[in-house]
Amino acid sequence: MRTVRTISELRQLLAASRRARASVGLVATMGALHEGHLSLLHAARADCDLVVMSLFVNPTQFSPEEDLAAYPRNEARDAQLAERAGVDLLFAPPVEEIYPPGFATRVVVAGEISERLEGAQRGAQHFEGVATVVTKLLSIVAPDAAYFGQKDAQQVLVVKRLVSDLAIPTRIVVCPTVREADGLARSSRNAYLTPADRARAIGIVRALDRTAALISDGERDSAVAAGIARNELAASGIEPDYLDIVDPETFTSVAEIDAPVLVAVAAQVGGARLIDNVIADPAGAKPTLPA
Repeated sequence: MRTVRTISELRQLLAASRRARASVGLVATMGALHEGHLSLLHAARADCDLVVMSLFVNPTQFSPEEDLAAYPRNEARDAQLAERAGVDLLFAPPVEEIYPPGFATRVVVAGEISERLEGAQRGAQHFEGVATVVTKLLSIVAPDAAYFGQKDAQQVLVVKRLVSDLAIPTRIVVCPTVREADGLARSSRNAYLTPADRARAIGIVRALDRTAALISDGERDSAVAAGIARNELAASGIEPDYLDIVDPETFTSVAEIDAPVLVAVAAQVGGARLIDNVIADPAGAKPTLPA
């Protein structure tokens, strides 16, 4: 594996692969790698001739209230894990390489996809920052495919929309959420949980599972289903930032459930803000997010 710091060097290396007609896969990360990230790298390795992993803590997606400086960083560990997972090129640029002096462009994906739930909680700048850095990474790498996790369902839809709207010729591959043995979604922020908070956090998994089971068993009123989920969270002492049942392709709220829906939740549990979701199908099947 080779570590690259500049756009020009990365493009030079990729040009040689392009001449050899090698397919390129991209996994964009902010580091603090866990099994969820590794599952994306393994998927890219299985699909592509050359795998690029970006390692960049993107400052533009953090609000002033969020502690950018506290985000976990350990490049040596991340590089070791990336190499073991089969990454060929690790792109780890400094901030000024991505946002040079005078940088004045923002990519905005408008509408409920970006404005509700995470967008409402974290502010408009969050998904603007995500959309801007992902667009820039896709421009730099020009991958045939880019890999994202279902846990970040809203982010995935934002990325899919910008790729579609801007006619970017990259296939977006959505991989299943990777979970701990007890069901908790893998997240870099799980490291902030105390043992007691870690035990409470399982209430999120129970709430999602109970709601999906209700819908699968015939519940069609989303208010009823969401109410049960909130009760499950309350039983674990968790007050959600949001809990909503939405159309998985538009993120609009659903009142009457007559097709697969996404049950999305975010909550502060101790020192960690956790997000999770599940697709619930009234027909009883268990689909994943649309690819």
